[in-house]
Amino acid sequence: MDTLNETPDTKRRPKVVILTTEGVTPPHNLANIRQQADVVMTDAAGLAGALPGAEVIFLWDFFSTALRDVWQHADSLRWVHVAAAGVDSLLFDELCESDVLVTNAHGAFDESIAEFVLASVLAHDKQLYISKDLQQQKVWKHREVQRTAGQNALVVGTGGIGRATARLLKAVGLNVLGAGRTVRSRDADFNEVVSSADLASHAGWADHVVMIAPLTVDTRGILSTEVLQAMKPSAHVVNVGRGALVDEDALVEALRNGDIAAASLDVFHVEPLPAGHPFWGMDNVHISAHMSGDVVGWRETLANQFEKNLGLWLHSRPLVNRVDKKLGYVTK
Repeated sequence: MDTLNETPDTKRRPKVVILTTEGVTPPHNLANIRQQADVVMTDAAGLAGALPGAEVIFLWDFFSTALRDVWQHADSLRWVHVAAAGVDSLLFDELCESDVLVTNAHGAFDESIAEFVLASVLAHDKQLYISKDLQQQKVWKHREVQRTAGQNALVVGTGGIGRATARLLKAVGLNVLGAGRTVRSRDADFNEVVSSADLASHAGWADHVVMIAPLTVDTRGILSTEVLQAMKPSAHVVNVGRGALVDEDALVEALRNGDIAAASLDVFHVEPLPAGHPFWGMDNVHISAHMSGDVVGWRETLANQFEKNLGLWLHSRPLVNRVDKKLGYVTK
């Protein structure tokens, strides 16, 4: 059972290790954090030496897997905070089986990623990519474009980001259906939530399939050959979740064969996307560099989340954004 200290002790100064990496600016509120805790800043190479005696790790380098390799040095660890919404790169067996709390950046990216999804949908429907290509060629070519209102969007992932996305897509007139772990016939944001385990049965309804689910054992490769073959030839895939939600080889084949029309991809199996990957040369693939949630000020928001939680920790109050380590995400 994950626990907190029962006895408040605001004079206690826990040792906090902040894991960062070269080229990343330290948290803007580092001075505030230092006022409350004994802080050690380190990169992955120094983590083993920094861990002994540390109660808290703040993964400012949020995709790092270094903790797994030096877990034996975590002799006092009780809480890990990840400055990201996804925790799939962190949840190794030893951590999951321990009493160490894990919290994340749940909520920090909801609205910004929803905006990015809407932009991707509109750019596809209004052929903005084609317009830009024609502009560069100095070609005036009138076309007809798709009306977005009235189309269908299947949002795979019904957490905070998925809900924010559903609300924004509905606001511009799309019909929205959710796909998640728990089926619901009535839902304020999705109207209905179908089983993500049965995605192929529902994919044919959608004009836009939006991948936002956390990466877990159940969701890895969920956009499979079976699902892609069930989709409309005119369908558009948007992936702003994790690259491994998608079978990339199957997606390449579906796009080449015309089984679906296009894909807007912000995340990939390997990042940065290798120069030789087929996606780079495909006119019906639109690539962004894992940036869908990274609006101006996003790092400040992440640092503020940790500082707020640190204050709760020092007062032995329940932390916000506690991750269910078995499920791999924050539950209500």
